[in-house]
Amino acid sequence: MKRVIPVLLLAIVLCSHDMFLKLDTFFLQPNTDSTIQLLNGTFERSENVIDRNRMLDVSLVMNGQRSKADSSQWFEKDSITYLRFNTGEEGTYVAGVSTATRNIEMDGEAFNSYLEHDGVLDELEWRKENNAMDKAALERYSKHVKTIFQVGESLSDDWNTVLGYPIEFVPLENPYDIHPGHELQVKLLWGGQPLANQLVYVGNDGSGAEHSHEAEAGEHTHDDGTTHSHDEPEEHTHDDGTTHTHDEPEVHTHDDGTTHSHEETEEHTHDDGTTHSHDEEGGEEHEHTGIMSLRTDSEGIVSVPLSSTGVWYLRTIYMEQISEEGLTHESNWATLTFAIGEGHPHEHEDEAHSHEEEGIPSYVFWIGSFILVGILFFWFNRKK
Repeated sequence: MKRVIPVLLLAIVLCSHDMFLKLDTFFLQPNTDSTIQLLNGTFERSENVIDRNRMLDVSLVMNGQRSKADSSQWFEKDSITYLRFNTGEEGTYVAGVSTATRNIEMDGEAFNSYLEHDGVLDELEWRKENNAMDKAALERYSKHVKTIFQVGESLSDDWNTVLGYPIEFVPLENPYDIHPGHELQVKLLWGGQPLANQLVYVGNDGSGAEHSHEAEAGEHTHDDGTTHSHDEPEEHTHDDGTTHTHDEPEVHTHDDGTTHSHEETEEHTHDDGTTHSHDEEGGEEHEHTGIMSLRTDSEGIVSVPLSSTGVWYLRTIYMEQISEEGLTHESNWATLTFAIGEGHPHEHEDEAHSHEEEGIPSYVFWIGSFILVGILFFWFNRKK
């Protein structure tokens, strides 16, 4: 079952604080330095960086081996958290991040708005049907994200690796072995078991599927002719002569003299006395088209119609009502990103094909024709 979400609801859904793993290109070269971006906000924009102590697991799966990323491999820039890594041999790679739980408390109105904005429509419908729209909530939440990307030309079986996260998307075939027009089946696991009848959102940005055979250096050229690479932490000089690097957490000074760093997930107090954390902020509203709303079947599977090349994502929030002391709800968030190219080329052995029909070879007819003509010639000459 699928449908296109109306534009108004779509803008609301994309106003969430999801977490995604993305790359500048999902097609990398073997044995090269690369980076993976961890966005916390929307698919297009990160609102804040993620603290190291929140990351319970950071895994890279390549060539049948799962490795853990070291904290020294991370750096921040422009509210995005980056993971440095080096590709190895050719193959289909998987990366994943799983975060620790956190709690958030909301009154009834704020909780209803949050459910609507983030697309948790089943829980919102339950509250409407059970006259619970005014009930406050204390929710425990965590986020579990994956990405699949291709290194070199040769495919490998790592794409179906189950990382063992509380909730997790697992494709049933390699995204880099298919092409637009194909339906990709993806299974959603909850506690290692198929999660049936779960609402899943699917989107595509229509870009990022460029397949380059050149090494991904990540170097950019500005209008003034200067170049730099985002792969390495860079020191910048401002107009006032001060310098800083985005690899280090940056402290900002406000007009009232207070300072804070975006390295820490910080709670702010506004003039009206309300507080919030940058980890809970959504981005600006965007209007997009083509976002699909799917539901998993009894086996926890959704079939994603891949209509074009580009970077695709799946996102879902599984929420339960719980009776644990001090809590009313628990939610687990999951996303999966990958790219669709033009399809992986398959090599076939050269075979000699004959367009002649099976049966008597043509040269037999030619020889027979000459013999027949010769017999007729001698026959008529003999009669004369």
